[in-house]
Amino acid sequence: MTLKHIALMAILLLATACSNATAGTDSKHEKMSTTAETDTASATVVVETTAGNFTVLLYGDTPKHRDNFLRLAREGYYNGTLFHRVIKDFMIQAGDPDSRNAAPGAALGSGGPGYKIDAEIVFPKHFHKRGALAAARQGDQVNPMRQSSGSQFYIVTGQKLDSAGVARMEQHMNMSALQEAFNRLAMNHRDEIRDMQQRGDRQGLQQLQDTLVAQAEADVKASGKSTGMTDEMREAYTTVGGAPHLDGDYTVFGEVVSGMDVIDRIEKARTDGRDRPNEDIRIIGMKVVENK
Repeated sequence: MTLKHIALMAILLLATACSNATAGTDSKHEKMSTTAETDTASATVVVETTAGNFTVLLYGDTPKHRDNFLRLAREGYYNGTLFHRVIKDFMIQAGDPDSRNAAPGAALGSGGPGYKIDAEIVFPKHFHKRGALAAARQGDQVNPMRQSSGSQFYIVTGQKLDSAGVARMEQHMNMSALQEAFNRLAMNHRDEIRDMQQRGDRQGLQQLQDTLVAQAEADVKASGKSTGMTDEMREAYTTVGGAPHLDGDYTVFGEVVSGMDVIDRIEKARTDGRDRPNEDIRIIGMKVVENK
């Protein structure tokens, strides 16, 4: 599918998307996180689970996510919560407080502390390699600023890419950059687009689309930003694997530095139709062991 095809779909759906962006968000999540220091120190946390222990390094250049995770860990917020979503060759997810006493088969994944965290997407420096620690979030349609859940996180397992896979992902990255540029431009014309939609002016929509597509392509080219993989990304994705299709869309704020065998063990758990392990795998507790 070309950018022009995607662009037309975006224009036709723009009015609905703008409406849903305000109406579809649970009000209890509207409060913003106020925990944030400006230092760039990293921190290390040991996560004790019923499947074994692993250790994560929290990046210093994502301080809002680092500080929030540290505070919740120290408060015991995660104690007793489940790895409620586990998908082989992709990731394991945890941090929903509603999972703590959840009955078998219960739908999980919507719980949190009542606030979101501003996005800290440091890409391409931080990307979705195997072992990456990242923040879960609601989708773009209701969360266009890509704010993170206040507590839910996931750890990437992913798959390795061959050279053809790298080429496909770089094409995807290029299309995503163009689409993002187009969306920004389209939002600036949203009143004009709605007016043409209401009048059924498909010719006008087509002409505007062509203009915005050309402008998006020019903007991406002028930005000088590469839409391909860095050497580090290419090395990681072809040797240890990961989930590159998530890059640039979610905040990666740390990585597993020991105990990846425990992550692999959790990933292999048998799951139900909601991707929840048939036998509960819990976080027993977390210990902050370093902050320098």
